[in-house]
Amino acid sequence: MTQISLFATNIHQTRLPERALLDELVEAAWMIEDGDQAGHDWCDREGYPGYTSYASLDDLPNRAPAFADLVDVLDGHAAAFADAQHWDIGSGKLQCDSLWINILGEGGHHSGHIHPNSVISGTCYVAIPDGAGRIKFEDPRLPMLMAAPPLKEGAPAVSQRFHYVSPRTGDILMWESWLRHEVMASQSEEARISISFNYAFVD
Repeated sequence: MTQISLFATNIHQTRLPERALLDELVEAAWMIEDGDQAGHDWCDREGYPGYTSYASLDDLPNRAPAFADLVDVLDGHAAAFADAQHWDIGSGKLQCDSLWINILGEGGHHSGHIHPNSVISGTCYVAIPDGAGRIKFEDPRLPMLMAAPPLKEGAPAVSQRFHYVSPRTGDILMWESWLRHEVMASQSEEARISISFNYAFVD
């Protein structure tokens, strides 16, 4: 009997190359958070359990050198991810068109979502205390599996309906933007700081 595995969903996991950049990103994130009143107003209005610059600032690389340095690192990993996916970029390019800060405290979480109008999304984890919320990825076929039997105990990751990653400080994760994901509630009183991003394919 032959088994053929098809339609893989890949997650690219790597680490920031320099500790110094991590420290600079943490400092820059707190600097932005301290001065972003519009961001705090949006978080209060929308019930976001922490702080995010997602809806208030779209020019982080121009506000602090650390963010520009991060984009330089991410550009290389986005290219490697695209190559692993066998994408034919041709004369086009992958462009980081959004970058934002997320700061979550105890109980902070982010419900399931996707990132429309992008091809690669991901997160760089710059301060992850013990007990910080994991990221949960959802099988994109889930709506079609309403009659599927339950899985056996110990089923391998490739067969699971959900996949959890416990990021460490310095980790970078990338995935295709259609992949639904969520951040589980943090159990730590310390801040969980991450910088999320989207890449668009520009032809």
